Amino acid sequence: MSDSPSQSGGSLEGIRVIDLTRVISGPFCTQMLGDHGAEVIKVEPPGRGDIVRSQGNMVNGFSWYFAQFNRNKRSLTLDLRQEAGREILCRLLDDADVLVENFRPGVMAKMGLDDATLRERFPHLVVGRINGFGSTGPYRDRPAYDFIAQAMSGFMGVNGPPDGEPMRAAPPISDMVASQNLAFGISAALVRRARTGQGEIVETALTNGLISMMGYLAAEYFATGEVPGRTGNDHPMLYPYGLFQASDGEVAIAPSNDIMVERFLGALNMQELLEEERFADNRRRMANREPLRELLNQVISQRSVEEWIAHFNEAGVPCGRVQDLRETFEDPQVVAQQMMLQLDQGEHGQVPTTGFPVKMSEAPASLHFPVPGLGEHTASLLDDLGLDDAAQQALRDKGVI
Repeated sequence: MSDSPSQSGGSLEGIRVIDLTRVISGPFCTQMLGDHGAEVIKVEPPGRGDIVRSQGNMVNGFSWYFAQFNRNKRSLTLDLRQEAGREILCRLLDDADVLVENFRPGVMAKMGLDDATLRERFPHLVVGRINGFGSTGPYRDRPAYDFIAQAMSGFMGVNGPPDGEPMRAAPPISDMVASQNLAFGISAALVRRARTGQGEIVETALTNGLISMMGYLAAEYFATGEVPGRTGNDHPMLYPYGLFQASDGEVAIAPSNDIMVERFLGALNMQELLEEERFADNRRRMANREPLRELLNQVISQRSVEEWIAHFNEAGVPCGRVQDLRETFEDPQVVAQQMMLQLDQGEHGQVPTTGFPVKMSEAPASLHFPVPGLGEHTASLLDDLGLDDAAQQALRDKGVI
């Protein structure tokens, strides 16, 4: 997979996406569509653009935060508060396949583009939207950010140490999950449109996405009626499973079933522990987690993390080092998987960004556009709509573009 800009197509080649989104939830979705070949036109307010353009660490006057979510796009400035701006948007939608927005519910309707109008005027269009809580229900009009979604979804309530406060995940996980869900939903809608000719309105919400990830924790609550507690780095239903103390740091070890536990204890020459009644099965190991942890750490602490990683992998025991981001991006496996790419941003230099998580054999994701400057493609896109220099200047004078 090449990490240099190219014009090669991907699975979504020929799909035009009009991107009205900003910040993370939405831009991450449209970037993924662009990575896989879609033509993404990012529509931004004139003069200021997406607020993330001015956030995060600026290197050579350029936000690397913004770069993380906006490669493979072109930028068009358009004031959608003005009628002339909305008219241009509608002309773009005539030939577009997908519209993506992450406004609060009701904002599109105020622009004259409510769901009924979109269906009637653009029956071919797949409309993708992200919001905080969904477009129905008592919370539909509430503002929401990742922190709120983590709190209200139950996600934060199961993270953190047992005797500490609930903890958020450091990355804006609800934004990222909602974006990935929306990219999937849009792709599914495009497949359906190929069969039926009909567009679709696809919606994801920050809170809903995290609720959908609660998985076996939700299953345990449904089955027992008991609310899962916080278990820190320990698994809520398995032991031994978690972080253990080597001589020079922690090692993550994840024996996920009885066979793996036998393998793990065998690698430690401690398989006789399974003959003790208090450790004989997972239920009893969970009940006696702390004394078992102490016994295991007495042995594991005698060797280094590196030694244990080699030893456990040889024995077929799932394990890993707890790495910081420097160690992660220098890891030979991460390098082999090309999970850090370099964007050539011209005068701003080379900008590193995370790689493509989906690997495809026949139509791989690629870098075909660097991160656009604000309004960099406005003139060329308006040229395509048949607006000559005089018409564009008139729009510029009115602040429409």
